[in-house]
Amino acid sequence: MLPLTTPVEMPSGLPKLSQRLPLLMVGSCFATEMGLRLQEAKFDCDLNPYGVLYNPLSIASALEEMANGKGYTQEELFLYQGLWHSPMHHGDFSSTHANQVLDAINGRIAHAHARMPQLQRLVLTLGTAFVYRRKADGRVVGNCHKLPEREFVREMLSVEQAAEALSSVLTRLKTLSPELEVMLTVSPVRHLRNGLSANQLSKSTLLLAVNKLQQHFAGWVHYFPAYEIVMDELRDYRFYADDLTHPSRWTIDYVWQKLVDECFTPEAKQIAAEAEALRKALDHRPLHPDSAAYKAFLEQTMLKIERLSGKYPYLDLQNEHESCLTRLNKLQNR
Repeated sequence: MLPLTTPVEMPSGLPKLSQRLPLLMVGSCFATEMGLRLQEAKFDCDLNPYGVLYNPLSIASALEEMANGKGYTQEELFLYQGLWHSPMHHGDFSSTHANQVLDAINGRIAHAHARMPQLQRLVLTLGTAFVYRRKADGRVVGNCHKLPEREFVREMLSVEQAAEALSSVLTRLKTLSPELEVMLTVSPVRHLRNGLSANQLSKSTLLLAVNKLQQHFAGWVHYFPAYEIVMDELRDYRFYADDLTHPSRWTIDYVWQKLVDECFTPEAKQIAAEAEALRKALDHRPLHPDSAAYKAFLEQTMLKIERLSGKYPYLDLQNEHESCLTRLNKLQNR
């Protein structure tokens, strides 16, 4: 029987991920997909403090600002279509009130900055080598916020530009946290706005930049081949969503399992499994929410939360505990 896939050889020496180790994830929407799953598995994961970022220059700038503990002011925002925006941040931060934008931005930066000296794992997902520069000041933006295209100049970074921007900030972060290990990935999401050939050139630029960084920082900068898993091991449009651009839910599950198999410590896998069972228990919606059986179910779930917290005291199970306790209190008050 003919093989149906070409398995991607996984690199050796990938950094191990554990719920014990502070983790920062920055990058494209694919980073968000993986990061949300890490958070569900109870990792201490700070996910995209600037929102989704795609290009290496914006990712490097965000890391520099977090390392410096930068504070944004209203002069760095702009008003467009009734909303205040930051050109470095995703639209999730935008608001009709500038002070709300600044509070959200500066709160996330302050949180990330405080964690920098203890940061042990950094995962960066690069999406595109294309950048957009504002004609007004020549600065690369992280998000265009649907401003007219005439206000920007689009250009593709060279391998050297992408590598040098990230090299500088990674050196800085390693100085702040000597235990830091970095895992780079290239997003398998296809950027088709500029055409298929341009997308291939962009992804190739990112891959070559990653290779330069691995060679320069041998031993603590690694590459996880998410791009190759989707493009070569799966290599079929049935593994994409309806837009034929983003990976399907099944594909994301597949890449996630590769990450678990290759990078999770045995303890991390056990915690992830227990956290998943706990999440399913809390997602359960009973047919008879006033019954004694449901009350007993909640009490058993509370015991599981307490046992898990006692076994792994570094886990943050506050939300699970409060959710279960709230439901028990409602039953008792009826």
